[in-house]
Amino acid sequence: MTRRIALSAGDPNGIGPEIVLRALEALDGENRMKLAVFGPPEVLQRAARSIGLEHVLARLDLRPAGQLPAAAAVPGEVNAQAGASAVACATAAILACEAGEFDAVVAGPHHETAISQAGIAFNGYPSLLARVCGQPQDSVFLMLVGGGLRIVHVTLHESVATALARITPGLIVAATQAGVRACALLGLPDPALALFGINPHASEGRLFGPEDEDLVGPAVRQLRALGVRVDGPAGADVLLAGRKHDLYVAMLHDQGHIPVKLLAPQAASALSIGASVLLASTGHGSAMDIAGRGVARPDALLRSLRLVAGIPS
Repeated sequence: MTRRIALSAGDPNGIGPEIVLRALEALDGENRMKLAVFGPPEVLQRAARSIGLEHVLARLDLRPAGQLPAAAAVPGEVNAQAGASAVACATAAILACEAGEFDAVVAGPHHETAISQAGIAFNGYPSLLARVCGQPQDSVFLMLVGGGLRIVHVTLHESVATALARITPGLIVAATQAGVRACALLGLPDPALALFGINPHASEGRLFGPEDEDLVGPAVRQLRALGVRVDGPAGADVLLAGRKHDLYVAMLHDQGHIPVKLLAPQAASALSIGASVLLASTGHGSAMDIAGRGVARPDALLRSLRLVAGIPS
């Protein structure tokens, strides 16, 4: 089955335009994907010329989005116009997918500081996806896939204190259920899963705090009552050392990001799950330090494209 994928270019001053073109070149002849690119035409044209891929640009389905003033289009520069462009491109792709034109969205890497400079409330692609789809922000979650791991995050880009204040058994259950549904979309309908504890050793009873007994434990009981195969809470280190589960649920950002990025440096996929639209992005950022130099590799973007298309990578 051919999957229709809307691909947004990400921050136009980062490596997004370049890796989009390199990914399309690598996928030449792949008949299981039908791709359209949402981005500023002038920026993509500049990138194509700089890396000798004008022939790729000439035949792609380009949907103009995120127009950028020429003065703001500077590779490697973090600025508000570029941040707004990245959000506009992703938004256009999401809306086209929500309208039924595409089956999934793959978004190029963004730069959170640039988006913040544009005055746009943004906590990663999950928050944008929730807003565009008209859902509560705490109904959309991030799942990292890479290095043989799948890890859903209950909380994401916020201080540890804020995250702990926000975690409830209901939020943990919602994140876990979103992960189970995402696994089904990716061809794994009945995953075995485990929940990381919040504190070291999942608190050793209440030795290191009450959070695991009061928050994660009730979530595990609710999930089991719903028929979900789930273990935990247990220490993240112990669970990851055993590698006996198909899906893990991390309570905090670093619990999930560190192991995936250690095992799959610059090659992980980030799925925004729980919304009416499936969105995947790269597990790395916009790499402003190498933008415009022609050295960026499309590995993570290719993995994300193949992941949502159901193609083994």
